[in-house]
Amino acid sequence: MRPARHRSGTRPPWLVPLLAAVLALAVALAPVWSGQPEGAARAQGLTPVLAGGEPPRSPAPIVLDGRTLFRIWPSSTLSAEQRSDTINQQLAVAAAGEGDLELELRRSNNLPVLVLNGRTLLTVTERDVPEGMETMEQAEAWRQQLEQGLRRARLERRPDHLRRQLPRVLAALAVAATLHWGVQAFWRRRFPQAWALQPEEPIERQRRGARFLQRATLLLLQVGVWLAAMVWISDQFPISRQLRSAVMGETSRWLGVPLLPLGERSYSLLDVVILVALLLLLVRAVGLVLRLLRTRVLRYTGMSLGGQEAVAFLTRYGLLFVGALVLLQLWGLDLSSLTLFASVLGVGVGLGFQTISKNLLSGMVIIFERPIQVGDFVEIGDLQGTVQKLGLRSTVVETLDRIAIIVPNSEFLDSRVVNWSHGSPVSRLRLPVGVAYGSDTNAVREVLLDACVGQPSVLSEPPPRVFFSGFGDSALDFTLLVWIREPMRQYQITSDLNFRIEALLRERGITVPFPQRDLHLTGEALELRLSPELESRLMTDQQQRHEDSQPPH
Repeated sequence: MRPARHRSGTRPPWLVPLLAAVLALAVALAPVWSGQPEGAARAQGLTPVLAGGEPPRSPAPIVLDGRTLFRIWPSSTLSAEQRSDTINQQLAVAAAGEGDLELELRRSNNLPVLVLNGRTLLTVTERDVPEGMETMEQAEAWRQQLEQGLRRARLERRPDHLRRQLPRVLAALAVAATLHWGVQAFWRRRFPQAWALQPEEPIERQRRGARFLQRATLLLLQVGVWLAAMVWISDQFPISRQLRSAVMGETSRWLGVPLLPLGERSYSLLDVVILVALLLLLVRAVGLVLRLLRTRVLRYTGMSLGGQEAVAFLTRYGLLFVGALVLLQLWGLDLSSLTLFASVLGVGVGLGFQTISKNLLSGMVIIFERPIQVGDFVEIGDLQGTVQKLGLRSTVVETLDRIAIIVPNSEFLDSRVVNWSHGSPVSRLRLPVGVAYGSDTNAVREVLLDACVGQPSVLSEPPPRVFFSGFGDSALDFTLLVWIREPMRQYQITSDLNFRIEALLRERGITVPFPQRDLHLTGEALELRLSPELESRLMTDQQQRHEDSQPPH
């Protein structure tokens, strides 16, 4: 039985850390992607892959000092990137200059044209205008945005702007540091068990997961605080905004480079990262569904532990298989392109993974045929233990020494397995007992039967039985047969019975003999022969002692 956990109300213990982790992730990523740099829109793979890929024609941003003012579409002769690159260069030169800014709106060939300091900056085409709006209206709106952007860019290049922003930057750093330590202090008070260095009791797997989630959530919150502060600080100066825009643009291009061609599409590193993240999320979701299935449904069905594990096993791999197929389809992968890969994988499984495939098939046989189940006490070779978990490839057996042994499933089908719990857990123990010759055999029988009385582990039905096994070399041999319902405790039960039998035999005065031999000698004289070397040495020693005993002359 697992110890009961103290919970406030009916709220799950993982709900608060999970919501905090999502909030921290949103705080960390929102300021970064809200100011998408120039290259992010053009990098391949950044368009959401679940929407079916990026459109063939996309707009390009007009950027000034790292700020996106608006976006333009390709014209009949130039792409959107070509148009935006020229405009961005002219805006950068005008912002760095010190003369007057003259931004005029003219008309040429029935199209509005924006002119900056006497040079044509932008011709507004029909493709740039959204539905329901005139080209002149769009041109006027863009002229106002450009004027505001250029005016702001020149103001931010003045020395007094740096003097005004420096105190605000220091205040932002102070606020970030305060939030950093404040969140850490609150989190340590809210989840003190997550920072216990030496817990008093072993930590369960679920508690280890909760500790990791709580620590990771705090780290995400702190990273989100500093990331938001750095983004805000970098947004106050033109150089830092340009540097951030360049870094994010290069990162986006690098992430969007096609690396993995499959079928008619090529997938970038970002696509692969998104797919891996979705698969990990699928695994965690399936684990949560299985936990709810075990605790809320299977526990109340009356099924055996083996049946519950079989249902959980099929549910787990079924959900993973169907979910993986759905994710791959939403990801845009044509599953028909995997035919060649599947055939190559089949050949590899047949040649190089024979042992693994054998264990997998054995696991399927064990799960459906159910020769062993979770909770059974089994004996395979010199291994005895209780089955703790049935997997697709291996089975976990916990020995009597509380050591978990991972046994390949094929061994349960290829070897002789003793399942003490199969059908019925009732099993028989044999206890050999030897007493000295001359002992009262009826008294011995009564002692052995009395030793079973009062033992809760010994079944009264079938009753214990005593057999006179035979005449040994040093003792009269008896065998006590008892039946038990807990085969995993057979050694403990045998020890308790032996203690009881020894005490009762000593109380009745019945001796338990030890092996001995009797040596009988006849009355005839025995002749002892010595080797010539030993006899000569004895004679020499005798003469030396005789000479030493003579008095000196």
